[in-house]
Amino acid sequence: MWTVRGLASYPPDRGPAVVALGTFDGVHRGHRAILGTAVDRALALGVPSVACTFEPHPIEVLQPGRAPAAITTLDERLALIAATGIDGTLVIDFTPATARIEPEAFVGDVVAGRLQAREVVVGFNHSFGRGARGNADLLGKLGERLGFATHVVPPYTVDGVAVSSTAIRAALAAGDVERAATFLGRPYAVIGEVVRGAGRGRQLGFPTANVRPDRPALARVGVYACRMEVDGADHPAVVNVGVRPTFGETTLAVEVHVLDFSADLYGRRVRVTFLHRLRDETRFPSVEALRTQIEADVAQARALLR
Repeated sequence: MWTVRGLASYPPDRGPAVVALGTFDGVHRGHRAILGTAVDRALALGVPSVACTFEPHPIEVLQPGRAPAAITTLDERLALIAATGIDGTLVIDFTPATARIEPEAFVGDVVAGRLQAREVVVGFNHSFGRGARGNADLLGKLGERLGFATHVVPPYTVDGVAVSSTAIRAALAAGDVERAATFLGRPYAVIGEVVRGAGRGRQLGFPTANVRPDRPALARVGVYACRMEVDGADHPAVVNVGVRPTFGETTLAVEVHVLDFSADLYGRRVRVTFLHRLRDETRFPSVEALRTQIEADVAQARALLR
């Protein structure tokens, strides 16, 4: 899949396309329904499929301080979009100037103009343009005038609940990583670099890799059974997301104890995939009590990940 960063860099001679519009944070099952529809329609028409997304998230520009934490980094998002079969992605830099563009101008100049959309696919709740005045209805009317068809994808529901990035964040905030995985269509994961920590895990007999995620981990503070991928190899692990209250610390950390693994991980990039929540993070009365609990955590994780 090709990627173009910035509207000015999009080749004006790339030709007609089927365009999927959206921010696509998380690229969850609802997003994949939109992107998959674009791929199918493009194949039917014999033209490329193009995802048009925005970075940063528009809310970060429109309402600084109120923007939701990102489920995926831009690189992760692009890889997940590519996995749907989309031919290419245009990343539009969302700035205050972008926010001021009227929806009619955005559709005329960008969607019908630069992208030469033959058809456009959006989610039922997609909004665009100044004041978020643009919606699926307006897009359909503009399409009739400008010569493209509009496909509006209805909500994707799981057990009667509409899948959304908001619902995924809520599940993760509750520690329900299984529910988040159901909405995402894959387990929730973070990617980051292993950095040096205090070395307390090794002193306890359970050495840990201190992972600095590329974006904040959204999973609720607690202990999880996970899998860690490094250099293409996958390993079972117990992960603590928390502040280590037994040692009186307050800085949030992601600490990974990889089962039956002894290689040096400092400076390596790893993926940590959250599969099951084991328990809350707790302040223990002694280091020995903590060690005993970690032994139980490891045994439980082995059983769950077997």
